[in-house]
This record gives sequence, structure tokens and C-alpha cells, in this order.
Amino acid sequence: MRPVYLLLGDDPFRIRLRLAELVAALASGGPAESAGIVRWPSPDLGAPLGVTRHDARSDAPDAMIMSGASQGLFAALDERRVVIVEHTEALRSDRLVAEFPPDAALILVTTETLPASRAKRGARAKKDQTTGVDLRAAVGDAGGRVERILRLPASDVPGWIIGRAQLRALELAPAAVDALAIAVGLDTDRIEQELAKLGAFAGGRTVEPADVRALVAGAIESDVFALTEAVVRQDTKGAVARLEELLADGQAAQQILALLVWQFRVLLFASAMRGTDDANRMAKAIRASSPASLFRWQAQARRVDRKRITRAYESLYATDLAIKQGRTDPETALTLCVLDLCGIANADVRELTLGEPPRR
Repeated sequence: MRPVYLLLGDDPFRIRLRLAELVAALASGGPAESAGIVRWPSPDLGAPLGVTRHDARSDAPDAMIMSGASQGLFAALDERRVVIVEHTEALRSDRLVAEFPPDAALILVTTETLPASRAKRGARAKKDQTTGVDLRAAVGDAGGRVERILRLPASDVPGWIIGRAQLRALELAPAAVDALAIAVGLDTDRIEQELAKLGAFAGGRTVEPADVRALVAGAIESDVFALTEAVVRQDTKGAVARLEELLADGQAAQQILALLVWQFRVLLFASAMRGTDDANRMAKAIRASSPASLFRWQAQARRVDRKRITRAYESLYATDLAIKQGRTDPETALTLCVLDLCGIANADVRELTLGEPPRR
């Protein structure tokens, strides 16, 4: 097998981690197989001897080939040469792969969508070579390896957080892991940044959910998410307990209400979702952070029908009016709303705004 590698995918941070791991292995003569990038400490390549970096958007293929062939004036004869070419989606021919010196390592990196592989293209597509080169086929023909590094599934995010935290000797309470996972979603780069922040703040102690709420933007959504889950399950005791925790932490009733409205909107769209294409389209329509937020709600969406979601909207709207009109204090209005959403009789907050019991 020739030391030619193509790293591609849609998770830039994890691609950089794998690149750093691969460069370290090739420069030292170690095995190129990944030992699990969750355990690799940093995307920093450092300054290993014999490593050259190029950008395919600005550097000529001849310069990249020369980097692989040249040992330099003072290089040791046994120095391992590694050439990294980033943004390889900009290449317009496969000459770099075909003519690259076989005794040097070539790593091609891209986070862009590459043209379809040769096996999947039609005859018409084969004739059109102006839009790019089939790097996957070129690397395969050269005896190299293609590695796809995709975004983590939502179910794998907590495990990734725990693994990256262990590298920092940082311990997170299970609830803190869940809160961080919901707050940052699938953004592994941001996970790294937030873990560094939490580690500095914790100073050696276990990170608690309160720390995540205090330091991580959007972390309150995780608690409101748990509140909404309890409401959907009609777990009155759990829902009221969650609400009281949020209010005790100083969260404004109107902010909690706004997040409840948002999450019921996501729940409405998730109930109509049938697959990945629907998720992508709906995420754009409601400006969700990612389709993963819709998939996270799928399990809850199966518990409710549209009639119940419509009824929830009516209750949330009435609560907003009751607070703004000063019919009662915000905490009482929100508590009545949560009880009503859980199906408790005689807790209909609409009575505060209509002045009489609404027709049911």
C-alpha cells in the first residue's frame, strides 16, 4: 500500500485530529491506523521534521510534487517526508497523486463535497472534467486509502464529551454531560472550547449542571428540554420540579416561556418528519441549529398528536398574555401553564385572559 491518504468529511475538527494523529504516525514510522481520535490530545501538528503543508487553492501541483521529492540541503537521508495538501477540492487533475514520489507520504484533506466517484457517474459525467477530479478513485488507483470522517450522530456526542474531558483530567457529572451535549449539539470544535472553559472554571472539582448553565451559551435549553420532555410524558411531578429549579436558578419566566414555545414548534415539525431530507428542509424552515435537533425530538413526537400540540400553543399564548396584561405574577402563570400542559384539570391558564372558562 502506498502512503497516500484522502481525509474527507463534514466535521473539520475531527478531521484535524485525525490529520495530527496520521502525521505523527507517518513521521515516526508508526502504524497509520487510527487508535481512536477521541483519545488524540490536540489537532496541533507541532513542528515535526520533514512535514510540508500546501494549499491546493494557491499552490501549483508541481510545487507539491517537488516537496515530496526534495529532502532539503541538510535533511538526513532517512528523514520521512510527509506532504499535506489542504482544500484538495480545488485540484483540477489527478496528476499530483499519479506523479507523487512513492517514497514520500501524501495526505489530501478536504471538508467540501467531492464529485461522485467514477463508479457512480454516468457517461455524460465522465466526459465533463471541468468541475473537478475524482480524488477518491485516484487515491484508490494509486493504492492509497480514503477515510471519511463524518459528524457524530447525536447519540455519540455524550461519549465524545466524556472522552475529550478525560484527556483534560476533567470529570463531569452525568447531568452536566447531557446539558453540554444539548447546548453545543454536534459541533466538536465548540465542545473542545467549552471543555477548556469548564476545566479552568472548575479547578479540579467535578463539573455540575449549574456550571454548564453559567458558562455555556444556550445551556438553559437543556433544562427546558427536560421540562418539555416531562410535559410530553405528562409527568406532572417531574415537570413542576424542573420548573421550580429553573426559577430558583434565576431564569426569567418569559425566557422559559419563549423556549417552551420554540421547543413545541420543533416538536410540531418533528412529528411530521419522515427522513433525513425532511429534517434538512425543516431545519432550514425553522432555523434550527441542525437537523439533529429535530431527530432528538422524534421519540417525543411519537407521544403526541397535532391536536395536542395545537392545544399546547393555545395555553402558551394565553400564558404570555396573562403575564403581559398583569393578570397574575409570571411564576404563577407559568406554573398553571405547565400543569395545564400536563393535563391537570382546572389549571387552564386561558381563564386568566378570557375571564371565563373556555369551551373545551
